[in-house]
Amino acid sequence: MDWIVWIKALHVLAVIAWMAALLYLPRLFVYHAGAAPGSDTSETFKIMERRLLRGIANPSMAVVWATGIALYVELEYWTEVWMHAKWLCVIALTLLHHVYGRWRKDFEHDRNARSATFYRVWNEVPVLFLIPLVVMVIVKPF
Repeated sequence: MDWIVWIKALHVLAVIAWMAALLYLPRLFVYHAGAAPGSDTSETFKIMERRLLRGIANPSMAVVWATGIALYVELEYWTEVWMHAKWLCVIALTLLHHVYGRWRKDFEHDRNARSATFYRVWNEVPVLFLIPLVVMVIVKPF
C-alpha cells in the first residue's frame, strides 16, 4: 500500500501542473489576440503556446488520467458518488483542454477571429470546474 501515497503525490503534482497550464494558456491567448498576425510578437506567442501545451499541459493531463485511473481502481472508488462528480469535472477539464488546443492551432495558422475579451472570459472557466473538483475530493459531500 505504500506505493499508493506516491501515486497520490504524483497525481496532485500533475493536477497542479495541468491547472497552471489551463489557466496560463488562455491568458497567452488574451495577449496574442492583440498582436498583429505574422509579427514578431505573434510568432513569440505561438512558440510559448505550443511549448506550454506540448511540454506541460499534455504530459500533465496524461499523468492525471493515468494516476487517477490507478487510484480509482486500487482504492475501489466506483461506488462513491463524490467520485462520479469529480470525474465529470475531470472530463470537462479534458474537453476544455482540447478546445484550448484547437484555439492554439487557430493562432498558429493566423486564423484567430476572437477578441482578447473572449479569451479573458475563458481564462476563468477552468476554475469553475476546479472548485467543485477540490470540494469533492476534500469534503466528499455525498
